[in-house]
Amino acid sequence: QVQLVESGGELVQAGGSLRLSCGASGRTSSSYAMGWFRQAPGKEREFVAAISRSGVVTYYADSVKGRFTISRDNAKNTLYLQMNSLKPEDTAVYYCAVSLGADLALARGGYDYWGQGTQVTVSS
Repeated sequence: QVQLVESGGELVQAGGSLRLSCGASGRTSSSYAMGWFRQAPGKEREFVAAISRSGVVTYYADSVKGRFTISRDNAKNTLYLQMNSLKPEDTAVYYCAVSLGADLALARGGYDYWGQGTQVTVSS
């Protein structure tokens, strides 16, 4: 069992930056891959970024590549998402997730545990 708690979401102007955090507990952080997803009103939950168990390998959705950076601190059991050059279309609830079975998971179905989400709103 893994418990996840996201934080850091808030209202920000377009062009601004935010850093989301996700605290994990229940299992050793280095034993699982992690990722960020987001869900806008009326839309499906979509992949944003993923990171391997060690943190060496990362992968991004095309829509955020070059603007967002995923990272993790296994000593602190914490996952991060640094979001720069934010756009109104980045407005969504952001979720962190844990994958037990893969070193890097890109699909929603590859994740086993989810947080409750944190709201990010980008005003134009």
